[in-house]
Amino acid sequence: MDQITEIGTILEWYLSVGVDEALSDVPIDRFETSRQALARAPAPAPERPASPASAPVSTGAQGFASRPPAAARAPAPAETAAAASARELAAACDDIAALEAAIRAFEGCPLKAGALNTVIADGTFGADLMLIGEAPGADEDRLGKPFVGRAGQLLDKMLAAIGRDRARDAYIANILFWRPPANRKPDPVETAACLPFVERLIELSKPKAILLLGATPTSALLGLGDGITRTRGRWHDWRGIPAMPTLHPAYLLRQPQAKREAWHDLLAVRRRLLD
Repeated sequence: MDQITEIGTILEWYLSVGVDEALSDVPIDRFETSRQALARAPAPAPERPASPASAPVSTGAQGFASRPPAAARAPAPAETAAAASARELAAACDDIAALEAAIRAFEGCPLKAGALNTVIADGTFGADLMLIGEAPGADEDRLGKPFVGRAGQLLDKMLAAIGRDRARDAYIANILFWRPPANRKPDPVETAACLPFVERLIELSKPKAILLLGATPTSALLGLGDGITRTRGRWHDWRGIPAMPTLHPAYLLRQPQAKREAWHDLLAVRRRLLD
């Protein structure tokens, strides 16, 4: 085996185990970077008096659960300068082209420096069903589209089971637009920096229903921190749009016995869209 062939074999092995980034010879502590950003953030506004965390979820006349009071939801991190800038930029976008351009130009999320691509959305903008996941993985980062790996293939089958196709009648995005290193869970600073753009993406697309894939989008958009197995299967309200939390396709790949619960959620979404 010559040296070039040997190097190619090593690189292929790295890709097969998910090592697809070479950022520096010195390890970078991303959690410390986020902690420093929080330390530089302005002091948060005084919080309202706390309510019992076990406050019941009420069901409105439209058939979905209303959002609990602010004190009963998971506490939001202090808004950093990056998050405030994102909110201002997103609010100024009147159409999807302007919003996508603003996201691609945004430098306020530290994940962007280590990502290959900015991953915004896939499918049909303006479709009556919008799906929101957590963050791009290695395949998504390489191709620049959300849900194109194994979890994405399962998601396509889930959509097909309720008569949907991502290219025709679904719009798919994530809470983050850039891949976290080693596919780790997003931290609060990264989520806060991207969230205003995600919210504007929903507002401009105007879906009839939102399917939240996993705990991260459920917590970010609904403020529910009880865990996805507790919150899934019930309709909630996001600014007048019904939102259904369900299990992430990646979780279903690891726990296939949970597909039954996800199927019930999909049937509820199909009924809602047929109303």
